[in-house]
Amino acid sequence: MSTLKASLKPRKSAVQARSAATVEALHTATLQVLTHQGLTRCTTTRVAERAGMSVGSLYQYYPNRDALLAAVLEKHLVEIAQTVESACERYQGMQVGEMASGLVTAFLAVKLREPASSKALYAIAAERGGAELVVRINRRMVAAIAAMLTSAADAHFEDPALTAAISLSAMVGPVRALLEGNASPAFEAGLEQQVTRLLSAYLQTHQKPVTAH
Repeated sequence: MSTLKASLKPRKSAVQARSAATVEALHTATLQVLTHQGLTRCTTTRVAERAGMSVGSLYQYYPNRDALLAAVLEKHLVEIAQTVESACERYQGMQVGEMASGLVTAFLAVKLREPASSKALYAIAAERGGAELVVRINRRMVAAIAAMLTSAADAHFEDPALTAAISLSAMVGPVRALLEGNASPAFEAGLEQQVTRLLSAYLQTHQKPVTAH
């Protein structure tokens, strides 16, 4: 393991209920400090104070700020990946229109449940180890989407992985524009409907031709 990766690892796992509660408190405090004070002011001292514990207690779990930030980002991204995977399993074997609608609904729900936190976490993605984690999570989601597409009842995909990657990007782009404040109220109001139409139209270009009887 490289020195960089080692420095981002938590000191100990949250095995016991008390440890899990402490880690959860630290993650919540980190998001609160990030949201209200920004990345540069998100220090271990401020996080510990927000969580109601000493910095020493924080260091029992995370060796430095970067390790804490990496853990918070990973938890967020893993939750998104699990949501996408669950949706893809749910829509296995269905028609592509249903797949598109279900996937978009699930993705937007988890990404926009806490918009302020999601926006703050974009800053972490550029920090040490963040880019690599994002790539790994995206691959996981692309694999889930590709598996779902392969099972489509009414379509055939020559390159399911490529179609899945483009489908994911088609959802990520508008959400990022919204979270970064580059969208109008009308954009936000129509986001789910419009992204669903976009993805449905794209996937339906792969539909199997109807054979006459």
